[in-house]
Amino acid sequence: MSPTPDRFTLSAADFQTSPMRRLRSQTARWLFMGAAAVTVLVSVLIIWTVASQAWTYISQVEFTKLTDIGWFPRRGLFDLSTLLVNSLQISVIAMAVAVPSGFGAAIYLSEYAHPKVRKVMKPTLELLASVPSVVLGVFAISFITPSILSNFFNQINFFNKLAAGIAVGLLVIPLIASIAEDALRAVPVALREASAGLGARKVTTSVRVVLPAAMSGLMAATIVGFSRAIGETMVVTIASGGGDTSLFNMSILESGGTITSAMAALGLGTDQVAGNDLAFQSLYFLGALLFVITLVLNMAGDVIVRRLQNRY
Repeated sequence: MSPTPDRFTLSAADFQTSPMRRLRSQTARWLFMGAAAVTVLVSVLIIWTVASQAWTYISQVEFTKLTDIGWFPRRGLFDLSTLLVNSLQISVIAMAVAVPSGFGAAIYLSEYAHPKVRKVMKPTLELLASVPSVVLGVFAISFITPSILSNFFNQINFFNKLAAGIAVGLLVIPLIASIAEDALRAVPVALREASAGLGARKVTTSVRVVLPAAMSGLMAATIVGFSRAIGETMVVTIASGGGDTSLFNMSILESGGTITSAMAALGLGTDQVAGNDLAFQSLYFLGALLFVITLVLNMAGDVIVRRLQNRY
């Protein structure tokens, strides 16, 4: 007597999806793949355009024009040190403002603030990041320079690099504070409890236990903030007074153009780049230079973070 087939037995055909469902899955797959391919294609086109125009500039510009009195692209004077020094000065000033304030805010929110206070203060702090940079640029020339800096310096240009650096620092504070606070809160509570069990005060635990344990995150916050500062455009364009021309000057009380402000001035229109044939190509060269600087900063930051990273 043959065994009676079980009505609950499943065959391979029962696990096969319907042709319509397979068609929908394949269609979705190709759509998403196409979207990803478009982003890659756009990135490649941007890099190729910038690189080709930058190479045109590099291959045709005279070396003596790169070490002249300043940055005057329409007159064929392309002193890179002018833009590099000004960019570095403003970025360093910005970090001098943003790092202590950002770290201080992060330590307070992570170690001292009541949970209810933290819920209010952290979104409020991050709200500063939503302020348009052009507003901070106007704030620098309408308040920082006339109301603050003019009281400390008798001779200061209305447009100056010091005010621009302070304004950029205010812009970077929320970014540094947010990343640093996340890094501090990621430190295990057991380390704080062990420190308290040894009789350490709250400030000692914060400074000598929590901060060293979160050093990799703090370094990451600093490097990200520096990259953000050196890439800021509108604040330095308005506050530092650096248009498409800039005379080399080491004083932070004087005006001066940066890499980004020079790019913004050159990109305003064709009338701004009339004159020397390489003025327009210098715009792409500055873009490539800024890309390389940011890439080097990110790579160096990744190496530093990996070396300082602690695992618990």
